[in-house]
Amino acid sequence: MAGLNLMDKTLSFGGARIAFRIWDVGGDKNSNEQLPIACKDAVAILFMFDLTSRCTLHNVLEWYLQARKWNKTAIPILIGTKFDDFVSLPPDLQWTIVTQARTYAKVMKATLFFSSATHNINVNKIFKFIMARLFNLPWALQPNLNLGEPIIDLY
Repeated sequence: MAGLNLMDKTLSFGGARIAFRIWDVGGDKNSNEQLPIACKDAVAILFMFDLTSRCTLHNVLEWYLQARKWNKTAIPILIGTKFDDFVSLPPDLQWTIVTQARTYAKVMKATLFFSSATHNINVNKIFKFIMARLFNLPWALQPNLNLGEPIIDLY
């Protein structure tokens, strides 16, 4: 289907293997018709934006409102991608983006992660966080609010 990609990820956690089925819906307006399919039975919804492109962050609230029409119980997670590129931005711009992302996460009642798939920064932590929340498992994720480091802001 156009605007919808499907992928699987398996992780080990506490001796158990957990399989994730990930429905990736494009962020463009044409992909909105795929939201009901992707959100219907989701246990978590990852709202992703490009840390180097603030307009993608501004789109997150609309995506959130649309997704919540189809699923009000899934764990919301806000993820800033391309952290490896973000760190080369001027510190004042980094601060602005961090502040805006934290504000959006609070409105969404979402945990915020800054990540990089290229350098595997916080990628596994995001999935472990979902497993811990979903199955009520003990796991001490430490928040990190230091500018210039990959942010983790727990909700």
